[in-house]
Amino acid sequence: MRNERKGRILGGALLAMTLSLGPANLQAQEGRKVLSNPVPAYPEVARRMRLSGVVKVQVVIGADGRIKEKNVIGGHPILVSAVEDTLKNWKYAPASGETTTQLEFNFHP
Repeated sequence: MRNERKGRILGGALLAMTLSLGPANLQAQEGRKVLSNPVPAYPEVARRMRLSGVVKVQVVIGADGRIKEKNVIGGHPILVSAVEDTLKNWKYAPASGETTTQLEFNFHP
């Protein structure tokens, strides 16, 4: 699994997304194949404000592969909202149990 993903162009703005896995979760995460992980849209209001920043979210991935719980660790509320909306569409391969990991999204206009 790749730990980093960069350089998507969305509506003329560069959106970089970095997926970070904490050392304690790396081994558990390696067994969970990502089936769908769309990149959050850069909000228009954030673009107008030239807002950039990092959103960190701890997630619990259920046995069915869907994100079951989200705990925002940090980030601007406008950017957090975009991430939360997108995480509804993330899907991992099913597993025998839950996995907890930390995701990090970098937004740059």
